[in-house]
Amino acid sequence: MDYKDLIVWQHAMTLCEQIYRVSDDFPSREMYGLTHQVRKSAVSIPSNIAEGEGRLTSGERRQFLSQARGSLFELETQLIIAERVGYLRSKKLFEILNESRRTLDGYIGFVRRG
Repeated sequence: MDYKDLIVWQHAMTLCEQIYRVSDDFPSREMYGLTHQVRKSAVSIPSNIAEGEGRLTSGERRQFLSQARGSLFELETQLIIAERVGYLRSKKLFEILNESRRTLDGYIGFVRRG
């Protein structure tokens, strides 16, 4: 199976895409601040899932999935900051993030059992 067929990767890509769209509306003064940070965290999630799938050992795979999960939590924190300072008003993005978290946690559990 190709990593692009994984639902967990597809959900992470959807989240990443939405982050890029939403962060376009952040103030231009945030280009090298919060905008850069949320995009970097968002890109890291599907990237680490893909890299884990490309690794040869299950330990390496689990490590990259763990990094993806850490990036997801980092992204959530950054979105909370964006919300608190008034850059983000929609709760829809948090719903997408939570769906990505549930999917990723489920996949991590599957890999651990495997």
